[in-house]
Amino acid sequence: MRQALLALCVIPLAACQMMGGAGTLRPAENAPPPANARGEGVDGLIVGHRLMAAGEPELALRAYYRAAAEQGVDADVLSAVGSANLALGRLGQAEQALRRALERDPTFVPALNNLGCVLMEQGKAPEAKIVFQQAFALDSGNSDAIRENLKRAMAMSQNSIYAETAKEEQEVHNFSLVRRGQGEYVLLSAL
Repeated sequence: MRQALLALCVIPLAACQMMGGAGTLRPAENAPPPANARGEGVDGLIVGHRLMAAGEPELALRAYYRAAAEQGVDADVLSAVGSANLALGRLGQAEQALRRALERDPTFVPALNNLGCVLMEQGKAPEAKIVFQQAFALDSGNSDAIRENLKRAMAMSQNSIYAETAKEEQEVHNFSLVRRGQGEYVLLSAL
């Protein structure tokens, strides 16, 4: 019985060898192509932007870090790192990177727009409105995305102001309705 099992295992292996199976490849044929030391690599920022467009922010972040190592840390790289962190939901890291980008170039519109988005996500609509206004002014109103972001920030900051005012009024003016006699009601305040 044992010899029969051994024969069943050896026959398929022999068939693979005769048919040109995996055992016939030479090591050089299976190796990856050699790297060209003189060749130009693709810019990490371009790779990162393509990965962001493909919905791969984690891989894009790695490409942006590679770009920072190869070409140095500038406003463009920091803005890209911030946008990747924003896409990953890392709002604190995104805000820090975007603010650093704006320290290097206060007129860099993509960093301003992305910082506004981070601030909106954090619920800081009034500050986001100011940042979007700066981006809109520097862009001369050419970007529809910045215009829409500014509109949303303005609406949210107005809503938050009205909501805070209404909440304060509600806290200050605790009204109660008291019945006096038949069909007569008095509105009392806790002032």
